[in-house]
Amino acid sequence: MARLLRKAGPPLNDSGLNEPGLNEPDPGVRLLGATDIRRLAEAGGVRPTKQRGQNFVIDANTVRRIVRVSGVGPGDVVVEIGPGLGSLTLALADVAQRVVAVEVDEALAAMLPQTLAERAPGRDVEVVLADAMRMESLPGPAPTALVANLPYNISVPVLLHVMHRFESIVLGLVMVQAEVAHRLAAGPGSRIYGVPSVKAAWYGTVEAAGTVSRRVFWPEPNVDSELVSWRRRETPLGDEDLRRRTFTVVDAAFAQRRKTLRAALSSLMGSGDAAESVLRAAGIDPRTRGEQLSVHDFVAVATAYAEAAPTVDGTREGRAH
Repeated sequence: MARLLRKAGPPLNDSGLNEPGLNEPDPGVRLLGATDIRRLAEAGGVRPTKQRGQNFVIDANTVRRIVRVSGVGPGDVVVEIGPGLGSLTLALADVAQRVVAVEVDEALAAMLPQTLAERAPGRDVEVVLADAMRMESLPGPAPTALVANLPYNISVPVLLHVMHRFESIVLGLVMVQAEVAHRLAAGPGSRIYGVPSVKAAWYGTVEAAGTVSRRVFWPEPNVDSELVSWRRRETPLGDEDLRRRTFTVVDAAFAQRRKTLRAALSSLMGSGDAAESVLRAAGIDPRTRGEQLSVHDFVAVATAYAEAAPTVDGTREGRAH
């Protein structure tokens, strides 16, 4: 369950009261550098863990670039997943109307409001203690954008969950492991095109948006990162039932990606003949492999599958993400 810690405000003194003369918002936001990050981590007893994929950005120019490339502006309500010590949060607070920072680590979530109060006073930022994979709602106005340095180990599930759950989010920019970025942005026919590519494409257009050196992180990861931008489709490809059916077909097609779709979908649809019938009804050659189909092709197959339901056995409830 999400838990709101508090909104960023003026710095507090030892008694917990606002310092005299510091109640007026400071128009400037002070970003964090490498020394600041290490100092905050030491003061809070924070040690980045591989289990949660924690690698903190220590370069102010990098977070400025992320915000600039994201395209967010003064009218946006931005969701940030995994704010950590606040590097990107501060840069977002300097530009966006409002930032909601979702952090699962209790120690980091407890530290962040004070950092924001000191370095971005008067800015509308809320820190929420929650598991991004399970969050179903957020405080305040509906979010319009997602900008985040996503933990490497859960980047795709988190991104798909946010795309699915928060329909008000129309654009986003995430930093992920380079290999993951390539898969998300891959198109049909590519050897790395797969389940993440198709499922992300259901929600909108996905594009590679630049590389990020491993040297701007602490601790330094073993791989480089890349930025991935996305924009939601103005017209959805279908309703929730069709999404689930489409994702079911996608999962089955890529579970045995070397096989033809006739063979790969035979278990799902009851037999090879049934799969062939559905594929032909969708205008797809049964000898085609899943990596050759666009998201629109998969939607056509899922639609034909639903229409053939009375004569085709199989599960038609797909995984949500």
